[in-house]
Amino acid sequence: MRPDHVIIGSGINALVAGAMLALKGDRVLLLEREAVPGGCLRTEEITLPGFHHDVMAATWVLFMTSPAGAALGPHLARHGFDYCHTPHPTAVLRPNGEALVLTTDRAKNIAAFNALVPGDGDAHARDVGGIEADAPFLFALLGGSLWSWPTAKLLWGQVRKRGLRGLAAWFGKALVPARGWLETTYTSPTVQALYAPWVLHCGLTPESTYSGQMGKVIAFALEAAGAPILKGGSGAGVAAFKALIEEKGGEIRYSADVDRILVRDSKVRGVALASGEEIACPSVLASVAPGQLQDRLLRDVNLPEDKAAARTFRHGRGNFQLHYALDAAPEWLTPGLDQVALIHLADGIDSVSKASNEAERGMLPATPTICVGQPHRLDPSRCPDGKAILWLQIPDAPRVVKGDAAGEIATTGTWDEATREAFADRIEGILKRHIKDFDAIKLARRAYSPADLERMNINLVGGDPYGGLCSIDQFFIFRPFAHSTNGTNLVRGFTHIGASTHPGPGLGGGSGFLAAKRLGA
Repeated sequence: MRPDHVIIGSGINALVAGAMLALKGDRVLLLEREAVPGGCLRTEEITLPGFHHDVMAATWVLFMTSPAGAALGPHLARHGFDYCHTPHPTAVLRPNGEALVLTTDRAKNIAAFNALVPGDGDAHARDVGGIEADAPFLFALLGGSLWSWPTAKLLWGQVRKRGLRGLAAWFGKALVPARGWLETTYTSPTVQALYAPWVLHCGLTPESTYSGQMGKVIAFALEAAGAPILKGGSGAGVAAFKALIEEKGGEIRYSADVDRILVRDSKVRGVALASGEEIACPSVLASVAPGQLQDRLLRDVNLPEDKAAARTFRHGRGNFQLHYALDAAPEWLTPGLDQVALIHLADGIDSVSKASNEAERGMLPATPTICVGQPHRLDPSRCPDGKAILWLQIPDAPRVVKGDAAGEIATTGTWDEATREAFADRIEGILKRHIKDFDAIKLARRAYSPADLERMNINLVGGDPYGGLCSIDQFFIFRPFAHSTNGTNLVRGFTHIGASTHPGPGLGGGSGFLAAKRLGA
C-alpha cells in the first residue's frame, strides 16, 4: 500500500511526526538506516548483562512539557510510556566538595540560595518568576512556527502590550550571554556554578548570545517539571512510539537506507533506497543534517541557494559519553547527592568556559565539565537489585582532536581507541575524587567518543548532538539557513525536520510536531 508520507529517520522528531500523522489517519512509513530505531534514543546492555544504559539521550523534561508530549502522552501511555521522577533534578559539585542541589520546590530553592548569599534566593525567584510570567510569549517563540500568521499576531500583541521600544528591550535582554546574566545577578560562586554548565546542553557556552535566557528557561523547567527519565530507558519510549504508529496502520522499517528523494517537476514523487527499491509517495519528511540532505538525498535536485548554504553550515562541539556498571550505589563524599538525577562536576563559569573553549579549538579539555546521571535512583529496573549505573555526558569534547590542553595525552589527530580511553581515564579520575571507594564498586565501563557517536548516527556530524552550531546566526528564523522557512524549500511535498531545523535540538519533538500540524494533524 502506497504511504501518504515517508519519514526518513526514526529519532524523536520523526517519531512525533509519524505518530501524529498516523493518529490523523494518514499512512506513514518511517525508514531507518540503522539496524535499530530511535536515533539518539537507545537503551542497551553495553557494559554487563542486566545493566540497561541510555547510550545517548536520557532526560525527557522537554518532551513532557512540550505540545508534542501533551498531544501524544495519553496515547503513548497505553503502550507503556511512563516517566520516573525525583524532587531533586540537578546539582553542582565543585572540586572542593561544595555542592548545591536544585529541587522542585521554589521556596526551598529560595531559602537555599539565600543561605549562601543573602539576596541570591530572591534573584532566583525573580528569574524563574519572570520566565513564568512570559511563558505564553516566550515558549511560543521557542517552539512555535516562526514564519506564520499566528506568530505575527503574537508579536503584534506584544507590541500593543509593551510598546515597540519595550518589545525591543525585551529582545535585547534575552540576548544576554550566561556570563553576563550570572555575574550580574548572583553573588554566590556556587549558584553561578549550578547554572553555568546547563548552557552546554543547549549547544552554547557561557559567552554565547542568548545563553543567559536559555539558562533561565532551564532553571524554570527543572524547578517546575524536574528531570524525568523513562521507565525502562529511552529505548522503551521508542517502543511505545512504534507500537502507537503500528496500531494506527503505520510502519517503521530498519536497515532501510534512503539513497535519494525522487523529485520530478519540482514535486516529491517518492524515495529510492540504497538497495535499489523505490517507494512512491507524495510527501517526504527528512530528519537529517543539512549536509546529508543536500549532498546526498537531494543531490540531483537544482537547489543552488540551499546547496551553497549547506557548504557553510557549521557544526558544534562533539559529545563524549561514559557509562558505568557498579556493584553498589555510589556513596558521594558530599552529603545530599544520592537522590539527584543530574549532577554537574564543575567549578563555575570560568571552568565551564575554559573547557568549552578548549574543545572548540580542538583540544581535549584539561578539566572537562562532567554531567553525571544516576538512572538507578529514579528507575531501579535499569540494573540488578543492589547494583547501580552511572550515565556520564561530557558536552564539550573536540570534534577533531588537535591536541591535549593538559599536555598529558598523546594524540594522533583522530578519536582512536587510545585517545578515547585516555580521555575516559581523565574523566574517571575526576569522578572518583567524589565517590567513596569508587574502584571497589566499579564493575565495568564503556566510553563513546564523538567519532563513535557519529558512526552510530550519521546525523551526529563530528559527534555534534545538536544538529549544528546553535549560535544566533544558525538559530530561530535562521535555522538551518538564513533563508529557511518552516523546513520547506522549492520542492513541493518535502519537509525538513530534526535538530538542524527550528526549534532546534532536544527531546521536545518540536520540528516533527510543527511539520505534522502543517500537514493537517
